[in-house]
Amino acid sequence: MDRRRFLAACGIGAGGVLLPGFAGRAIAAQELVTTVDVAVKKRLADAGLSAATAAGASYCDVRIGRYMRQFVITREANVQGITNTESSGIGVRVIADGAWGFAATNDMTAEAVAGAARLAVAIAKANAGSQTEPVQLAPTPALGEVSWRTPIRRNAMEVPIEEKVALLLGVNAAATQAGANFVNSQLFLVNEQKYFASTDGSYIDQDIHRIWAPFSVTAVDQATGKFRERDGLSAPMGMGYEYLEGRAEDKTTAPNGVVSYGMSYDMTEDAVAAARQAREKLSAASVQPGQYDLVLDPNHLGLTIHESIGHPLELDRVLGYEANYAGTSFATLDKQQARFQYGSDIVNVFADKTQAGSLGAVGYDDEGVRTKEWALIDAGKLVDYQKTRDQAHIVGQTESDGCSYADSWSTVQFQRMPNVSLRPGTTPMTAAQMIANVENGIYILGRGSYSIDQQRYNAQFGGTLFYEIKNGEITRPLEDVAYQMRTPEFWNACSGICDETDYRMFGSFFDGKGQPSQVSAVSHGSSTTRFDGINVINTARSLG
Repeated sequence: MDRRRFLAACGIGAGGVLLPGFAGRAIAAQELVTTVDVAVKKRLADAGLSAATAAGASYCDVRIGRYMRQFVITREANVQGITNTESSGIGVRVIADGAWGFAATNDMTAEAVAGAARLAVAIAKANAGSQTEPVQLAPTPALGEVSWRTPIRRNAMEVPIEEKVALLLGVNAAATQAGANFVNSQLFLVNEQKYFASTDGSYIDQDIHRIWAPFSVTAVDQATGKFRERDGLSAPMGMGYEYLEGRAEDKTTAPNGVVSYGMSYDMTEDAVAAARQAREKLSAASVQPGQYDLVLDPNHLGLTIHESIGHPLELDRVLGYEANYAGTSFATLDKQQARFQYGSDIVNVFADKTQAGSLGAVGYDDEGVRTKEWALIDAGKLVDYQKTRDQAHIVGQTESDGCSYADSWSTVQFQRMPNVSLRPGTTPMTAAQMIANVENGIYILGRGSYSIDQQRYNAQFGGTLFYEIKNGEITRPLEDVAYQMRTPEFWNACSGICDETDYRMFGSFFDGKGQPSQVSAVSHGSSTTRFDGINVINTARSLG
């Protein structure tokens, strides 16, 4: 299956150019479960560290990466593609004469990594001539030899391909039987085997797993040719194949009967519901534009958090270092110093790379910093950003936040978004209780199309499913809904957050940033949340 057909089948479109590791070599499925001996990786890393130091580096880190991916693509009763890829190599980053240098090689020998280290030093010294001030790294302790592994119960790479194909084709058959005219389903599996070593004295071995099982169903009105789609409501997760167990205790049933999923996922159940809901959308009323109170499910709100809080609080965007890819940020340093009122006093947003099951969960970032949790917005006020080792001093801090990441051994690490999540409310409240207090509103589930400006200030968001709320009750499905927002006005309109029993994660498997572009995977947790007086437009009328 060529790349063009793969992207079309996945429905990823232009964003598919960001697929990490897709250029890796094709391998047999059994190679997906192999590993490289830690002693071998340490010898390679030491060769790089020694060569860099001898060439004049004041600091060096070596990343040895092995990135495995498996993609299974189906449509109706057909398997459209099964792809197994592997990409391995070594990246060496140094500081010499106060400047950064980086080089990489896919030759897994001591001679090659030493050569890459010497090249990185030469690049750093050349960069030093145009650098205005030297790199300043926040200190991080020497960790010695440590390891971390995603806490999985079943390695998805070890599951027979026959079992995976049977799952997806079964999902397609169930959706078709339930009324879908077309259905495609996919399974994306990722295993990152990453080894980090630095002249600080750390040797870190990590084994990271992620899984995503998206699908899309289409219902067609044969008389008019009108069609509607409904995508799956799962979130990609930092878990093993156990995510697809569909345990009853991990389900949340919304007041309108829509089931959302937490730490496990019943793909077949969701596909059957999707077929029915796609058909309902064919006759759904078109929304009347105006101001509504919005009740947003976590599998929708996650994208809004990602775009209106996660990205604008990346410090490199705030400083203007990142601008070409999706812009800078309105949340400038003066706002943090003034404790800018980013949201209402119930809005508490935290960053972390430790949350179990999340896409961003790792023990250590790609600079060897132990990961942690920290506050970004406290009682509605902007209190902090996301930082790497060379950024901390800019905001008067002495510690990295542990959010450095590179999507490959061949790319240099830089500041990437950790998991960014909205804390649940402290007062007991279910989604049903929240809706019961809404007189004129719309309940939104699932992600949709969106648009946001270059400072992350003005935005518009759609969704997957929309339901009218009248006098505390869900009355009917709606279509053509999108809401408009100015970031601080929107978050200051937040008037209610359900409690921790409703907390679930949304995820982005291919979050792009940088030029040349890199992708990362990140989760956003929240409970069902209410926003008052939000402007809603009719997208069908907007399109003329």
